[in-house]
Amino acid sequence: MKNLIIASTSTLHGGEYLDYLLPTLERHFENCKTLLFIPYARPGGISHDEYTEKVQTTFAKINKKVIGLHTFKNPNEGIKNAEGIFTGGGNTFLLVTQLYENNVMEVLSEVITNGTPYLGTSAGSNITGISMQTTNDMPIIYPPSFTTLGVIPFNLNPHYLDTDIQSKHMGETRETRIKEFHAFNTTAVLGLREGSWLDVKGNKIILKGTLTARLFRQNLNPEELNPETDFSFLEN
Repeated sequence: MKNLIIASTSTLHGGEYLDYLLPTLERHFENCKTLLFIPYARPGGISHDEYTEKVQTTFAKINKKVIGLHTFKNPNEGIKNAEGIFTGGGNTFLLVTQLYENNVMEVLSEVITNGTPYLGTSAGSNITGISMQTTNDMPIIYPPSFTTLGVIPFNLNPHYLDTDIQSKHMGETRETRIKEFHAFNTTAVLGLREGSWLDVKGNKIILKGTLTARLFRQNLNPEELNPETDFSFLEN
């Protein structure tokens, strides 16, 4: 049975890394002594070691050991044997490229589908969808494919921002960008606001947090859906 936490962000304004989610993560990973961390997204260009150390410090608060996937000679075996997995945020183009270059995209999808507890934040959440095409990130590198894990039946737009009618910014809004995506693609897109996450248990995909999420579907008006909504209806 699938068991995922898919979060818009790792850090809320004014908070520490993952602090707002730690009580949820303690329950989510309650049967895991050790977590496998995938540091490939490398936010700000930090090293894999630096990123892993940051995650180790945070998960020590709930008595979890963390090992970086980059330390394995055989990444496939590392993923297959993981008790729990966390993919952190950063650049989605880089993350997807590294997953393909290390030949782990398929095995990662398989173990998640088969029930290995998974946490994704930001880029690590983007990859749970059908494709990475609704990321906000700059294309700093060209991945072999935009196709991602497909463990949920839609795409995500983490860090979703509403249009600010007071702003003098003349560029495209997030809603405009997603409409551009739907000019060529039928996949539904869920805009996840900061502090929101999806709790996936089996076929149920429940919105958590205090905020609504914005659902975009081709040729339909966007919808605001409340916390505790089950998005498994998008499977149809």
